[in-house]
Amino acid sequence: MTALNDQKLAVLYGGDSAEREVSLHSGKAVADGLREAGFEVELIDTKGFCLTDLTKRNIDRVFIALHGRGGEDGCVQGALQYMGIPYTGSDVLGSALSMDKIRSKQVFQAQGLPTAPYAIVDKNDYQATQATKILNKLGDMVMVKPANEGSSIGMAKAQTANELHQALTAAFEYDDEILVEAWINGPEYTVAILGNEALPAIHMETPREFYDYEAKYQSTTTQYHCPSGLSDEDESALKVLALKAFKATGAKGWGRVDVMRNNDNQWQLLEVNTVPGMTETSLVPKSAKVHGINFSELVTKIVEISTGQLAK
Repeated sequence: MTALNDQKLAVLYGGDSAEREVSLHSGKAVADGLREAGFEVELIDTKGFCLTDLTKRNIDRVFIALHGRGGEDGCVQGALQYMGIPYTGSDVLGSALSMDKIRSKQVFQAQGLPTAPYAIVDKNDYQATQATKILNKLGDMVMVKPANEGSSIGMAKAQTANELHQALTAAFEYDDEILVEAWINGPEYTVAILGNEALPAIHMETPREFYDYEAKYQSTTTQYHCPSGLSDEDESALKVLALKAFKATGAKGWGRVDVMRNNDNQWQLLEVNTVPGMTETSLVPKSAKVHGINFSELVTKIVEISTGQLAK
């Protein structure tokens, strides 16, 4: 047994975010993969759990498998850092900035990276008359996204002022700040990041209006293409863009970058995910498998990267 898997790991999963159910599946899969690799693993649902109890359990390192608020936004990272417990993935800044769709888009813009035009709507000063102005600015079709939710939760398409008003009203149930993005006509791709390396891109196809929660987790009609079908040149360009976006938000270790391609064949960055889904059928494991890395090897590499032992 190597020094690496002499470590006792805690896999934090579940939690109380809107993505709890997805996280429960991810955490169980991660724990199984780590045990297969020879690690001693304690699986901990953070809902109702006091994180300071980790200091009493002789935990050497935490594998964060929490999705959404509280786990992916820098909160748990800050707590672990304060207690001096090493953990996988991005640090406080990278997690918080990547989770915030509005601030990450502003960073993309500041870095000269391509992303769709957008508007920001604040719940505290929103008036229904804004809907028409937003559509006039962004075009006849838009996508509404709560700034700090993942898994497409609270997202909706809108084509009229009334639809946009209803979509914003619904989105305000999840967040006080809403991102309204110009609609992108074109295919959607995702690129997994492992260390400093971009893995093979995946092209997602769904008969639904967009790649929403149902398309991601419930539908049997969603198709995933890896290899993506892109030319070698386009695949290479997409990987370079994904790495730039990942680094721009301060993300580290591992994650996923979501991108679309518009009708003019221009890439448009959507977001950076610092704790993407990690069931054996999730997107990052799919890409890793095509790259020649099985699930147990993948979770081991994520741990290795967090120790600084793995350059890529």
